[in-house]
Amino acid sequence: MKHQVFAAAAAFAVLLAADVACADDPDFLSIGTGWFDFNRGKDPGAELRVEYRSDYKIPYIQAKPFAALSGATSGHGFVGAGILWDVYFGRRFVVTPSFAPHLWTGDDDELDLGYTLEFRSQLEFAYRFDDRSRLGLAISHYSNASLGDKNPGTETLTVYYSIPLH
Repeated sequence: MKHQVFAAAAAFAVLLAADVACADDPDFLSIGTGWFDFNRGKDPGAELRVEYRSDYKIPYIQAKPFAALSGATSGHGFVGAGILWDVYFGRRFVVTPSFAPHLWTGDDDELDLGYTLEFRSQLEFAYRFDDRSRLGLAISHYSNASLGDKNPGTETLTVYYSIPLH
């Protein structure tokens, strides 16, 4: 739980400090590859992640919905959907905090995340190209928020390439 509080506080601080530009980016197909469970190393592996990031802004909170599917070579898989905020620093730099519940599969002897429902919080730092595509680096945390008997959590370090869809 302390990881979620820290991630939420960091995301809120970034949002307050930002010079938010009024950039209207399109929908994105984001493809990521990363290092699953890099922090604890109980069941590390490569992770491949695909996300659809909508350009629709939810009224009042200005968050955008997204959906995601990922799998790790260590046998763990996730599918989920949530919200994200694109915070612009000038024209080129974008910080994107996000939060999404995910369904998890992959319980094994090395890493049991403790519950089928896992919450993923992420902070991504990206560079925005002239064609609005982005190259980013993100760190994310999976946790079941103590819904299960155990809540070991894990982190993933991911490199994303986000392709504008229109």
